[in-house]
This record gives sequence, structure tokens and C-alpha cells, in this order.
Amino acid sequence: QVQLVESGGGLVQPGGSLRLSCAASGDAFTRAWYRQAPGKARNIVAAISWSGGSTYYSDSVKGRFTISRDNARNAVYLQMNSLKPEDTAVYFCAAKYGSNLHGGYDYWGQGTQVTVSS
Repeated sequence: QVQLVESGGGLVQPGGSLRLSCAASGDAFTRAWYRQAPGKARNIVAAISWSGGSTYYSDSVKGRFTISRDNARNAVYLQMNSLKPEDTAVYFCAAKYGSNLHGGYDYWGQGTQVTVSS
């Protein structure tokens, strides 16, 4: 079992930055960030392999968000720059033991709210 706890969400003005963190109680091979806006489906934002050598970003965040990890701390991060109001959502950390970056995540955090508004 892997337990995930997110932190770092909050209110930020358009154009601002936030850094989300996800701490894991155990080791997991592949990690990702998803987000869910009110009334919408939960969608993947970014994912990273165990080594950090492979990453994935959705088109909507490519060039603005950066996913990284620190395996010594079992932690993964999401640096979010140039934030837009449409980035407003609950952000979830996810993990799994498989190597495919796209979907099939088994473990989820409780979510952290990110609100981009002036």
C-alpha cells in the first residue's frame, strides 16, 4: 500500500506560480499529477518515470508546468508557472507500480485545491 499526501495548493493571481508537493508513505514506480475542475472529468496533467528520464505533459500545461521527483524522499513535485484561471481545479497526486505513464494509477492522494483568480 502507498499513501499519498499533497500540499502546496492555494489561491494565486493569473500569471503567478505555485509548487505542489506529494509525499508518499512507500515506494512507487511511476508518479503523476491529475486535476479535476468542477463538473469535469479528472484528467492527467503530468507524469514521470522512476528515473525521471521519461515525462509526460498534457498539451494544456506543456511549457508552463514541470514535474520532478526526489526518490530519496519518495516525493514528487509539480512546479506550475504562468498560471491561468483555467488551471483552477483540485490537483491529485497518483502512483502505481507499472511503468506506463498514461493511466492505470492505483493510488491517489486526497487532493489539493488550486485557484487562479484576480
